[in-house]
Amino acid sequence: MKLLERKEYMSFLQRHKDRHIIKVVSGVRRCGKSKLFELFQNDLLEQGVSKENIISINFEDLAFEDLQEYHALYQYVTAHMQPTGMNYIFLDEIQHVPHFEKAVDSLFIKDNTDVYITGSNAYFMSGELATLLSGRYVELKMLPLSFKEYYEASNLSANHTLREIYERYITESSFPYTLQLEGRQQDIHEYLTGLYIPSF
Repeated sequence: MKLLERKEYMSFLQRHKDRHIIKVVSGVRRCGKSKLFELFQNDLLEQGVSKENIISINFEDLAFEDLQEYHALYQYVTAHMQPTGMNYIFLDEIQHVPHFEKAVDSLFIKDNTDVYITGSNAYFMSGELATLLSGRYVELKMLPLSFKEYYEASNLSANHTLREIYERYITESSFPYTLQLEGRQQDIHEYLTGLYIPSF
């Protein structure tokens, strides 16, 4: 499925690109944070940034499980940094790394790094973030799809009225994945049930 553009959120990342500030994207699970990073990385490549200058780690991927310790994370990133050009560092679901702020701070103080992080659990979205990264970050609070985004992405306008599309938006939810389920109510219900059940 084609990535949804999320123009407002992309604009935030583009405006803060190369500024000496940590970019934090927070939000509920499955609202599109990882896909936003993917979109932005594609944008960087289109601007001529070398692939080697983009370091991307998703801590929900077992391939990076060994990096869920802040010393190991720091050593991995610095080993992959390029000596020339800006290094764009994306750390997705960083809350899986205890004391992640120590690694993030150490990367942040380097001259040739531009650091982006996401997180989605209650701890990360709480006031603790302001304490851990005080004065060194800007935060983008990401939401699921707005109605405008849902409308543009749904391809329903040819066969449905605006009211009908809005009713689907309300009943099927604004989470991006539900668009792929194309109105299959049972599948949507099962997906949303799994999404809303809290994990302990």
